[in-house]
Amino acid sequence: MKGMKVITADAFALGEVGGAVADPKTWQITHLDLELSKEAIKEFAFKKPMLGSLYVCLPVTAVNQVGDVITLNQSLAEFKNLPECKPE
Repeated sequence: MKGMKVITADAFALGEVGGAVADPKTWQITHLDLELSKEAIKEFAFKKPMLGSLYVCLPVTAVNQVGDVITLNQSLAEFKNLPECKPE
């Protein structure tokens, strides 16, 4: 999944999967570390770091379909409050 493009329900290219977070008790993936695209950083009004990328924690419940790309079940506006996270 790492490197797969992530698209919102309204066809906005949100970014790429940088990793995943699993619950060690259940061994289930709970969140995806999503590396935001430049356009998404502007839409979310985040400040892009000088070096590196900006990541948000995307809950797997937001995933609608996985194919050539990961399609989400919500529009861009519904993701504007995603928390920033540091990939492990």
